[in-house]
Amino acid sequence: MWEIFKTGGPVMWPILLCSIIAAAILAERLWSLQERRVLPPDLAGKVWKLIEARQLTDRHVSMLEQNSPLGRVLAAGLSNRHRSRDIIKESIEDTGRHVVHELERFLNPLGTIAAVSPLLGLLGTVTGIISAFNAITSQGVGDPRVLAGGIGEALITTAAGLLVAIPALIGYRYLRGRVDGLVVDMEKEALLLIQALDLQARAERAVKPRPAVPVSEADG
Repeated sequence: MWEIFKTGGPVMWPILLCSIIAAAILAERLWSLQERRVLPPDLAGKVWKLIEARQLTDRHVSMLEQNSPLGRVLAAGLSNRHRSRDIIKESIEDTGRHVVHELERFLNPLGTIAAVSPLLGLLGTVTGIISAFNAITSQGVGDPRVLAGGIGEALITTAAGLLVAIPALIGYRYLRGRVDGLVVDMEKEALLLIQALDLQARAERAVKPRPAVPVSEADG
């Protein structure tokens, strides 16, 4: 394996670096973007129960914010639960943008690696062909072994670039789709939260006692 790597020439080093970075990004994102870590299945249910029982406190909101990305989005709305619907929605959207940015972390570098790796392989192909022509110029074409080095470099770097780019591109597309799906699910939960808080506010206004009318005004 090491002999094949050396045959590929100096371009193999940046291709190797790209492969290491891509593998690290894929492993980290696959771990971080697990649904149970981003959208804990029982989290929303617990929040709804606290809201219905009117037992939600600032301590609950603080713990919710540290729970998960979904918890951060819900906590943003709950921290403004006594304010207007527009303010609640705005705070959720603002926090949601930050959460989405964190979910997409490292995806752009992974996409860049998927795009650059074939170009590095092409660069190795060009340098290998140049080496082959230099060998022909200096030693002629009588011995086919003269061309072996340059042709080997060209083929190995091309294959190496594609071997890095193909998994990186597949991983990038898969992770991008996973992020989009998680964002849609978070938006649904956030919408349900806004509706629940809105219904609770209406119920509180409906049962709120009206101020007593002074006797003198009632007689008049």
